[in-house]
Amino acid sequence: MSVDNEVDYDVIVVGSGGGLVGAYTAAARGLRTLVVEKTGLVGGTVAYSGAGLWFPGSAPLRRAGLGDDVEEARAYLRHVVADPSREALQDAYLAAGARLIDELEENPWFGSFVHGPVPDYFTTAPGASPTGHTVFPTPLDLAGIEAHAPLVRRSLPTERWGFDEGRLVSGGRALIGRALAAFLATGHGTLRLDTALESLVVEDGRVVGIDAVSGGERVRLRASLGVLLAAGGFEHDRVLREKHQGPLTGEWSNGVGANTGDALRAGIAVGADTDLLDEAWFVPGLVQPDGRPVFHTGTRAGIWVNGAGERFVNETRPYDQAGHEIMRLHRTSGVSHVPAHWIFDQRVIDRDSFGGPPDEPPRPEWLESGALKRADSLKELADLIGVPYGGLRATVEEFNGFARTGVDERFRRGESVWDQMFHHIVPFAADPRQNFPAVPETRWPNPLLLPIEEPPFYAATILPADIGTKGGLRTDVHARVLRPDGSAIPGLYAAGNTAAAMSGRVYPGAGTPIGSSIAFSYLAVLDLAGK
Repeated sequence: MSVDNEVDYDVIVVGSGGGLVGAYTAAARGLRTLVVEKTGLVGGTVAYSGAGLWFPGSAPLRRAGLGDDVEEARAYLRHVVADPSREALQDAYLAAGARLIDELEENPWFGSFVHGPVPDYFTTAPGASPTGHTVFPTPLDLAGIEAHAPLVRRSLPTERWGFDEGRLVSGGRALIGRALAAFLATGHGTLRLDTALESLVVEDGRVVGIDAVSGGERVRLRASLGVLLAAGGFEHDRVLREKHQGPLTGEWSNGVGANTGDALRAGIAVGADTDLLDEAWFVPGLVQPDGRPVFHTGTRAGIWVNGAGERFVNETRPYDQAGHEIMRLHRTSGVSHVPAHWIFDQRVIDRDSFGGPPDEPPRPEWLESGALKRADSLKELADLIGVPYGGLRATVEEFNGFARTGVDERFRRGESVWDQMFHHIVPFAADPRQNFPAVPETRWPNPLLLPIEEPPFYAATILPADIGTKGGLRTDVHARVLRPDGSAIPGLYAAGNTAAAMSGRVYPGAGTPIGSSIAFSYLAVLDLAGK
């Protein structure tokens, strides 16, 4: 082993997603900070995201005239998480978010964050906000970060289909680009790519560094103050997924492929406790022509049916809730819900398009690959997807009745604030050109309930995907990693999907995963810096 004795660091951050923001706050305090990244690109799954940050009471919300809503948000979290053991973590998160945004906005690389009106996901819970608590970074011209731009991970559409994003990027790529530039500009930050964590170095009961593999060589890197594990979850580790989340194997995850639980295993090896290993940020995944699903935020028309040809959920329900419902019913109902089938007709194609730009028919590869099936009758469609025609026919007839009255008597689609947001926009699609204003629907009383009656009929496939696992190392309010007896492991911290989520088994609002990652990375830095 090569031991790096020339350059010791104060802080080592393993992972370059949300932890990169934490690394910036450490380097900005003059701490010699090393970011270790397993791949050759910076950003992790954050780079795939919209970079929403669920930060109640933060300055962008006040600037938007929404006031200081921290106490309402606290009541909301208490209600929806419903887990007293996580209340201290919630309080720490709420205190950190607004403070962190204030600090980041002082740096011109980050600039000002802005409020995005996304309703809280449990819209009827006490304290829920119809306009939400989510803030976003502003778009970034990659030319502004010069040589660093090629290091920022591409978006998922670019990685999978070669979509040309252009020079002006938004969401996760903007946040990561800004954080990388700010981190390196401090003069105290070092980035080491293609360096995979192997194990933690412990001396006299304290974590003092890491052993890693870099360029095919094992190296030891030391940290005098502590190591922050912010290296994502274990979504692409088949063994861990089958052990804790079977029948899922990870092949349908939308997390970065390098997230295989390295940091989780390293923490466990030095005595860390774990929690929520059976959980993930589940989302419905729409299967693409390449055979793999992509995160599908919500459905504006058509219905989802199970193996019996029956509806089972409000298809526009917030995505984590819909994803969990697919998994719950598949495991408990005795009826297959994996895959589920999205059924719609030509009217939907005409109004919303499908899988591509507006006002265009589905691209040929959708039908050629079988990712989208087309039939002249419901009977033919039922045969194509392998569900009983009688069940599908009865389901469609019932739904068509709801469409005519405008009231979904079975699942109340179109009634919540979240659902009503989809009256006006088409959900995020794999091809960003599909994000366009909806064509107004005036014939039917509920724009989210269109009858399925105009042939040809179509079926697409919905699978239980995820945007990362959410179980991991158990931590305290300072992001210190805990042993089973509740004591902290000196020198070891965790954040993001490497740590068990402060929100437990629920997804309170847009930006909870990334907000948690950067808030607890920040709290780790404050603790190890003694501030």
